[in-house]
Amino acid sequence: MYVSIGPGAVARCGDIVGVFDLDSATWSHRTRKSLAVCEREGRVIAVGDDLPRALLLCSPRSRSGRRRKREHSKRPVVYLTQLSAQTLEKRIQSERI
Repeated sequence: MYVSIGPGAVARCGDIVGVFDLDSATWSHRTRKSLAVCEREGRVIAVGDDLPRALLLCSPRSRSGRRRKREHSKRPVVYLTQLSAQTLEKRIQSERI
């Protein structure tokens, strides 16, 4: 099942590791450092043109449902979306597009 995470973007529900509010998540220096590393490696995708409100962490899985190992191109991806974390949580729980 897929969930809409912003204008013209969807994510597979099974790939979603976590949804985080950017106002509270970026207080930690570890979070900021992790985001910087992901951005340097090209694994941060901005969804929409507005100011991002939430961070969605996705780790691609194989068709069997297990996480893929040792595939550089299939490393976790961070989506920055203009939707709130609460809206994303509701969409994920209801499994709607």
